Amino acid sequence: MARTTFSGPVASDNGFIGDITAGGITAGGITAGDITVGDFIKLTPITTAALPVAGAGNEGQVRLINDNGVGNNEYCLVISTGAAWVTAVGAALT
Repeated sequence: MARTTFSGPVASDNGFIGDITAGGITAGGITAGDITVGDFIKLTPITTAALPVAGAGNEGQVRLINDNGVGNNEYCLVISTGAAWVTAVGAALT
């Protein structure tokens, strides 16, 4: 297997071995999707109405909403369980 360094975008049909590092984010164990963040993460806030329908395809996704589910100008992290969006503390999103 060859080993090289790239300075631009890279695509692979057969995966990668080892960690992939870009912009302060290191993604190791790519198959498992583990990501180690060494700095702050900036999430783009959206309204509750803009959340996609919770489903198996987005289970585990984290989103930042800026209306706290009831139209207030409050921020809240929500996580898809695959069946519903719940707040980061596990309460059901209204």
